[in-house]
Amino acid sequence: MTDPTRPTRNSVELRHLRCFLAVAEEGSVTRAAARLRITQPAVSRTLAALEDELGSRLVDRSTHHLRLTAVGRAFRDKAAVAVAAFEDALDAGRSVHRPLRLGHAWSAAGPYTTPLLRRWRETHPDVPLELLRIDDRTAGLARGAVDAALLRGPVGTPGLVTELLHTEARVAAVPADSALASRARLDLADLRDRTIALNTVSGTTTADLWPADARPTAMITVANTDDWLAAIAASRAVGVTTTATADLHPHPGVAYVPLPDAPRVPVLLARRHGPPSHPALDDLCALVRAVTGQDQ
Repeated sequence: MTDPTRPTRNSVELRHLRCFLAVAEEGSVTRAAARLRITQPAVSRTLAALEDELGSRLVDRSTHHLRLTAVGRAFRDKAAVAVAAFEDALDAGRSVHRPLRLGHAWSAAGPYTTPLLRRWRETHPDVPLELLRIDDRTAGLARGAVDAALLRGPVGTPGLVTELLHTEARVAAVPADSALASRARLDLADLRDRTIALNTVSGTTTADLWPADARPTAMITVANTDDWLAAIAASRAVGVTTTATADLHPHPGVAYVPLPDAPRVPVLLARRHGPPSHPALDDLCALVRAVTGQDQ
């Protein structure tokens, strides 16, 4: 007998894709359930039904932290494009007066954030601009949660168009009471024997930042900037980030020290390919370029 709850190609719904994307982005069934406002068993059932239809595992459940399989990573990109296309279709019928949404995973536009928000309010008083922090690699852009995003590091998600705004220097983030905090500068080699905190959801630092023969062996993973800062302040680890984090996320338990031998990080303005998802999106992109000096 056919299971009526199992999706088919004609019955797979948007909720299956959104559920999978939430699990993929949160790395946790618990957090995905909270985000979707449904129960954990409902998330597990929906994900399992989607996997049954595809005939492949999308998520590796054998580790403490959920990870996508190779099939899951490929499907995530396609699912994100599909959901974004659906959101764009809905936006076409909505009021042009809805807020314009600018996403970021951390640190927004760095020192340009406040000037950008103020100038937008001055020049477009009738169009609210919402700055949304969304902890995933594209800050919600791929799944249609925002109209444009400020991103750091390389972005390879299909369906997105990016342009380089500027680059930021890297700094080491160390416990404020550690010996490293008193140094005027640090090198990557100074951190290799320390435990490194890595934001695997939206961060730009990986073990590949170090030379192959000098990579740290001890690492802990976190899912967002807040958890990253807490781990460093508690002396569980040290981290590597950019100057924008030091400017926008001061913490009494964390000291930021220049790391001049680490490569700079590109800051990108990203939007989805195709027609603007909001009537004022082109104006926003132009203002971002002006504020960051890219229109000169």
